[in-house]
Amino acid sequence: MSKTFSSADEEHMRAALALAEDGLGRVAPNPSVGCIITDRNGVVVGRGATRPGGRPHAETEALAMAGGKAGFGTAYVTLEPCSHHGKTPPCCDALIAAGVARVVIACEDPDPRVNGKGIAALRAAGITVETGLLEEEALELNEGFILKVERGRPLVTLKMATSLDARIATHSGQSKWITGPIAREATHRLRAASDAIMVGVNTVLADDPELTCRIPGMEDRSPLRIIVDSRLRLPLTARVVVGAREVPTWIICAAGGQNRDRMAVIQQQGIELIEIPADNSGLPEIAAVLSELGRRGITRLMVEGGSHLFASLLRADLVDRIVWYRAPVIIGGDGLPVFQPLGVDSLDLAPRFERRHVEAVGEDLVETYYRSQR
Repeated sequence: MSKTFSSADEEHMRAALALAEDGLGRVAPNPSVGCIITDRNGVVVGRGATRPGGRPHAETEALAMAGGKAGFGTAYVTLEPCSHHGKTPPCCDALIAAGVARVVIACEDPDPRVNGKGIAALRAAGITVETGLLEEEALELNEGFILKVERGRPLVTLKMATSLDARIATHSGQSKWITGPIAREATHRLRAASDAIMVGVNTVLADDPELTCRIPGMEDRSPLRIIVDSRLRLPLTARVVVGAREVPTWIICAAGGQNRDRMAVIQQQGIELIEIPADNSGLPEIAAVLSELGRRGITRLMVEGGSHLFASLLRADLVDRIVWYRAPVIIGGDGLPVFQPLGVDSLDLAPRFERRHVEAVGEDLVETYYRSQR
């Protein structure tokens, strides 16, 4: 950390990061940003975060709270202030107009419309700008937005709930419930921080899930639901179909060869159909799926099943994180594995991840893995 940053600077930036984190899952296609403003004496006079839907921006919210007290003060922002005209004026212009003397930025914005231009505008106005405070935390928080900008796809997190021996169901198909209620509640919190949940049609056929956030007080945080259903086998009685007018739902199917009458009936339920060219196995090509989701503004995608979808993402090297809930139970080799075959011939070719976190959740264990950088 630069010597120019004080303990108070770090405290304010951590508060800004906490504000940004709370917005995850609600601000796509924009990044989730937090902003703290202090007056000339270092007293906090404004707090703001990107609002649902991506507008207003965090700086605008914080300045509105600060009123006229921001003059000669400091703004702490988790991502470089925007410098382009969109649905709202540039945030760097708002900070300049407010008369702040100093802006501390956690990380720069890779969006080509910004990418250093916000910092340059602030400095040109005579404002002291310092960058890099808690940069790694800020980059991790907005990794989904950054991936969308740089690679055109969302951050992909596999969420798995298995036995100790990585089984998601018994040989008879029973899967409810392998993990306990505390782990299941944690899953709902993960959903709330995601832009979308994606599952394969077999998961819907087997479990008939709602794929919503059902924590009291957070029901409005349910993300978009996406079902990969190459041949439109999803029954109209499925919960995700019945509730499609309350929670936005997309179905991704293979392009060409679909029954147009069947497609029309599904669309009449309030579901959007997305046709993606098929791969050699007849399934929607997974890289093209993610590219289309990125084009539509999805930045954070949680994949909850099933084993075929997990395997296709791993084979394509498109998994960024794994959140693995494991129950203290063993099902055995005749149970359904969490992954279908990957075709790995050599350990050098096996997907590798780094374990970042391990925590007990009731009787279960949750392990968090990130894509290995080696």
